[in-house]
Amino acid sequence: MVETPSKSVPRIFLIDAYALIYRSFFAFISRPLTNSKGENTSAPWGFVNFLLRIREDFEPDYLAVVFDSGMSQREELYPDYKATREKMPDELRASLPRIEQILEAFHDPVVKVDGYEADDVIGTLAEQAVAQGLEAVIVSGDKDFYQLIGPRVSLLNPGRGGPTGVAAEWVDTSNASEKFGIRPEQVVDYLALIGDSSDNVPGAPGIGPKTAVKLLEEYGSLDEILTAAPGMKAKRARESLTHEADLVRLSRQLVTIMKDVPIELDLDALQVHRADQRKLIEVLAALEFRSLIERLDLGAPEGAEAGASADATYTLVTDPGQVGELVGRIRSAGEVSVDTETTSTDPMRATLVGISLSLEPGEAFYLPLAHRSPSAPSLLDESPSDEPVNLPGIHDPAMGPLKEVLEDPRVRKIGQNLKYDLLVFKRSGVDLRGLDFDTMVASYVLDPGRRQHSLDVLALDLLGHRMIPYSEVAGKGSKQISFAEVGLDAATEYAAEDADYALRLQRRFQPEMEEHGLLGLFRELEMPLVSVLARLEWNGIAIDAAFFKEMSHRLAGELASLRERIHEAAGGEFNINSTQQLREILFDRLELPVIKRTKTGPSTDASVLEELAALGHQLPALMMEYRQLEKLRSTYVDSLPGLVHPETGRIHTSFNQTVAATGRLSSSDPNLQNIPIRTELGREIRRGFVAPPGHLFVSADYSQIELRILAHFSQDPAFLTAFREGIDVHRQTAAIIFEVGIEEVTPEMRSRAKTINFGTLYGQGGFSLARQLGIPRDEADRFIEEYFERFAGVRRYLDEQVEGARERGYVETLMGRRRFIPELKSGNWNVRQFGERVAQNTPIQGSAADLIKRATIDLQATLDERFPDSLILLQVHDELLLEVPEAQVEAVSGLVAERMEGALRLDVPLVVDVGVGPDWYNCKG
Repeated sequence: MVETPSKSVPRIFLIDAYALIYRSFFAFISRPLTNSKGENTSAPWGFVNFLLRIREDFEPDYLAVVFDSGMSQREELYPDYKATREKMPDELRASLPRIEQILEAFHDPVVKVDGYEADDVIGTLAEQAVAQGLEAVIVSGDKDFYQLIGPRVSLLNPGRGGPTGVAAEWVDTSNASEKFGIRPEQVVDYLALIGDSSDNVPGAPGIGPKTAVKLLEEYGSLDEILTAAPGMKAKRARESLTHEADLVRLSRQLVTIMKDVPIELDLDALQVHRADQRKLIEVLAALEFRSLIERLDLGAPEGAEAGASADATYTLVTDPGQVGELVGRIRSAGEVSVDTETTSTDPMRATLVGISLSLEPGEAFYLPLAHRSPSAPSLLDESPSDEPVNLPGIHDPAMGPLKEVLEDPRVRKIGQNLKYDLLVFKRSGVDLRGLDFDTMVASYVLDPGRRQHSLDVLALDLLGHRMIPYSEVAGKGSKQISFAEVGLDAATEYAAEDADYALRLQRRFQPEMEEHGLLGLFRELEMPLVSVLARLEWNGIAIDAAFFKEMSHRLAGELASLRERIHEAAGGEFNINSTQQLREILFDRLELPVIKRTKTGPSTDASVLEELAALGHQLPALMMEYRQLEKLRSTYVDSLPGLVHPETGRIHTSFNQTVAATGRLSSSDPNLQNIPIRTELGREIRRGFVAPPGHLFVSADYSQIELRILAHFSQDPAFLTAFREGIDVHRQTAAIIFEVGIEEVTPEMRSRAKTINFGTLYGQGGFSLARQLGIPRDEADRFIEEYFERFAGVRRYLDEQVEGARERGYVETLMGRRRFIPELKSGNWNVRQFGERVAQNTPIQGSAADLIKRATIDLQATLDERFPDSLILLQVHDELLLEVPEAQVEAVSGLVAERMEGALRLDVPLVVDVGVGPDWYNCKG
């Protein structure tokens, strides 16, 4: 953080609380930090970080956090003192209770003396500390404290964190004069001369810093300066110091830090103590400062082993006889929390190492199946508990009762991310049935805006418990071992804890969902979807490796050609992938205008290149084309063949059910939902996804689903009429906006209407619309104004959504999915505007998400009954892709359209476009 002089005597750190709090808050003023509840966390973040750094970097012996208290004597002396200061922002004031909680958790003593400012309390305590043989370190960015610097009194200026990243600074007698060019004992006189606008200290009118330093160099002190004032040659200084001498003396009183405040230094009370682990975790979890929790070395609560749950009993099971007893208890309970330990985070490549089970909160069991150690004795011999003593394999007759109970749909299964466990079990030949409660999914249903739904985070945030990190049992980086190599004692604590805390969360989440009316959404939509998505991931999709190899070769040639053209347009060769070199070419050599800046210099992102290209220069346009091609090549064309599973010969993406706050699914490893389709080259990548011999792809895509849902919600007559009568809604919109007959609508009119229609869904303003359409801003504003005049129902609906969200705090989809929008209460205009857009489009996007989920579940159930050889492979936004035996294509195509169009009932008809083809690109109706 900062180089610290060596310590020869004990140190006391005296923290100017409000200086640190204000500095932390305003460091993030342009982009405030918030948690998922919308609470501004900027001040607590900076404050707690600095408290931690003081402990880590300086190892203080004593510490006091000093606050102002009541009206100071300066205000009695000069009523206008600090009169010009703006009042504390409401969002900062709301953070003060969090600061108090942080200090309480750290056991850091708070010091305040009624009627005195923190400066004076700190000055007094610093003098007393030096008198008692200590070194005093004042923590503040306030320049007034420079007057106190002296033997064994130093200043630690915390700098500015946040985006500016200004480092902290240690100031003592060796460098104190560098700040103002004067000695510390002259600082009071200096401040009296120049005044202080922030505190409304008047000073000497017309005397600035340079003049003040010059006067002090010449005369030594303020008293000498005032004595010599009448004879000064400089008229401005002479008149100011002569006529306003009393004002300057008053200023000296105001800026002088007192050292005689009625307080005694109590070192016993100011000793630095170890933080209260539970309290600190609780407040940091509420603030969602999870990176800090991971960074802390908090140790374990008294009476508990490190990492273990203080109120839990975790049992290692290595006797098959114990398994039978455990299964009997599971059947009696009718439910069990299940978790698997494996060799990989990819369920399609993971080997089952062990199973943990929990029937009651605080009690869990770990069943090791495949632990190993180079020094392990025979499995029949007795061995220490940290050596592998595995149960028989899951298919051994002795383990039959366990396999049966896992496959019994009547026994309810609880867990965290059950889709992963289902796939792991399936690879091991166990068909996990009875999936009843996934705590990750439940957390998402309750609060889809939550940034993370992992078990570690949920246990920390909601139960105040820090789960054992994987790195504590398996190591990190190159030294990390497989879980199969983890000793059984450590494995038991780690694995059983997972099953235990999943059960604890289930006990918490179920009544919460009942209370908020969300249990229906959870039971009818999200939980059934878990096993369906596992089926999709298990099915995978085949690719044509030869196609991707040929396409990679073609793209390499196009990229090489583009590089030559880029170098020609730039006037010479440069590293195209270097942002710094591109900046120099664009803004120094070509002198193109800087559109926006980043912390490191002018931006060269896609939006900037787009604007620069619109100015007519060739290089930005070529760079955009190059980046698009390079992304296609690296992200898809070259990488997809390497992701083919060695056993199945197919690609298995992972569908993420708890990521998008709207309810939409996302896809990863690889992301098959983001294959670009706006360019022909992007669409062509779909040619590489192929149906195996004897099969065809069936693609089914909802037509204009979000606009149909908007029509249903808004009840706008024009929209309802267009969809009910099968009229092209974009032509209908164009006809109304441009006041022409439908037959007179030109392709350009329809294109503009389409842009406006979809822009409406996402709260697009005039600036964005103007950029998209390439028209002046005033024309775009007029389009939007006319649009809402013509479609008053849409305007009314969007306004009602915002007002309703302000009152209730959330919006809902057709199936009752809720999204909370704390941004609507923010004091930041940009954040509130974001909240309004979320309130307007979430019910539409979320309802579309609910619809495709419902359709996927219904379709899978029907396929299982009638066409089990037909597989759903992908769900991409509003599209389903199936792999169907050729003989079943016609029947399945009709079935898909029927199930998708009947998934929900709207006031306008749902329409599904169905296409068939040998590959994804060529799926045509």
